[in-house]
Amino acid sequence: MNRIPFALHRCAAALVCVALAACSTVPPYHQPEVAVPAHFAGSPQWSVAQPADSTPRGPWWTAYKDPQLDALETRVNVSNQTLKKAVSSLQEARAMVDYQRAGFLPTVSVGVAQSRYRTSQNLLGKSLAGQTISDYSAGVSASWEPDLFGRIHDATLDAQASAEASAADVEALRLSLSSQLAVDYFNLRSLDTQKQLLDDSVTAYDAALQLLKRQLASGAIDASAVAQAQAQLESTRTQATEAASQRAMLEHAIATLIGEPASTFSIPARKQTFLLPDIPHAVPSQLLERRPDIAAAERRVFAANAQIGEARAAFFPNLILSASAGLESSFFAPWLTAPSLFWSLGPQLAGTLFDGGRRKASLESAHARYDGYVADYRQTVLTSFQQVEDNLTALNALADEAHSQRVASDAAALSLKLVKNRFDAGAVSYLDVVTAQTIALTNERTAEQIDARRAVASVGLLVALGGDWRVSADQ
Repeated sequence: MNRIPFALHRCAAALVCVALAACSTVPPYHQPEVAVPAHFAGSPQWSVAQPADSTPRGPWWTAYKDPQLDALETRVNVSNQTLKKAVSSLQEARAMVDYQRAGFLPTVSVGVAQSRYRTSQNLLGKSLAGQTISDYSAGVSASWEPDLFGRIHDATLDAQASAEASAADVEALRLSLSSQLAVDYFNLRSLDTQKQLLDDSVTAYDAALQLLKRQLASGAIDASAVAQAQAQLESTRTQATEAASQRAMLEHAIATLIGEPASTFSIPARKQTFLLPDIPHAVPSQLLERRPDIAAAERRVFAANAQIGEARAAFFPNLILSASAGLESSFFAPWLTAPSLFWSLGPQLAGTLFDGGRRKASLESAHARYDGYVADYRQTVLTSFQQVEDNLTALNALADEAHSQRVASDAAALSLKLVKNRFDAGAVSYLDVVTAQTIALTNERTAEQIDARRAVASVGLLVALGGDWRVSADQ
């Protein structure tokens, strides 16, 4: 009766020794270094700041002060199916963290069984040979593997970092989807304005055609002017139809982004002037390292570093402490009595002596995987700087283009007015009027397209910076 307490004391002493001796084989982690410029070439006032990838990114689209856009963006977070899948993957990654953490705790199982069996009569030296007996048993067993060399610890670090990377992936996807919606929306509004220009032109051209037909009937002009007006009218109608088709496709794309069937979704047409947010020069460097894709890439480097620790731990033996106790009897009546008690308690240390180089290959694979994720991280950072520079360059260039194009549009409108006056005075042919009208319409559409491109470039810059600059780092 004194053996059980004595065995428990020895086991407790062994656990203390194991806990004191436990260690991790994971290498010390250092975030990969990357070359960071002192400022952006597109705006030298912006300088390098400290990382803040945990800062909330906020509803950046509200900077455009468009209630319709705000309403659509909120539906992306609720109804987009691609985003829902990413959230499911995040939940799966977090569940894996709990799974790995469970390895620190013992496994306890309980069971009740009843069987009836017969031993062969031709077995020598067995007292039960040829007999049929019953076996009633009930017991509980427990086993625990102390994390002697940090294998479970390293696996937990791997799972935790992977979950954090998945969380960053969700934010990156959310940012990507919201930006794609904004781009589609601004292009749709641009087409609304262009369609209005084309429809107004069609109305004006049709009125001019009817006037020319009456003049032709009275013999005031020849048939060539009517033909030219007819060609211009139909060409403009074709452009209006094409603009309507492009708008419908963008409307369908927006419907898919917000999780609604394209056949039941519509956005009322509206002529709109784009109001671009004024992004302060001191902000982009502070937001660049808040990008969720950079955070995800860095967490995957950390996870790969933990996987090296897991591969190293495989070279060391595993210690398993196990215990079991229960009741067993060949007869049901005395099954639940004290004489039916059985128990066992003891440690097991087992390790692999030879595996043909499998563990070494796994370790080399883990190191190679780590190097690959380091390269991914550095490439992600380089790409982020490129995207900021590209959008800065685009915004600066488009601002100049918009100014020049507005001057050109005003000049074309003045030219059209003068040519019409000369045609009414009989000084020029109607072909000159058609040419002036085409140039004026083309310039108006080009000006509108440049405005839309500026809005798209500003969206691209905000996305490249990781979100809303109006959210302070201490929130």
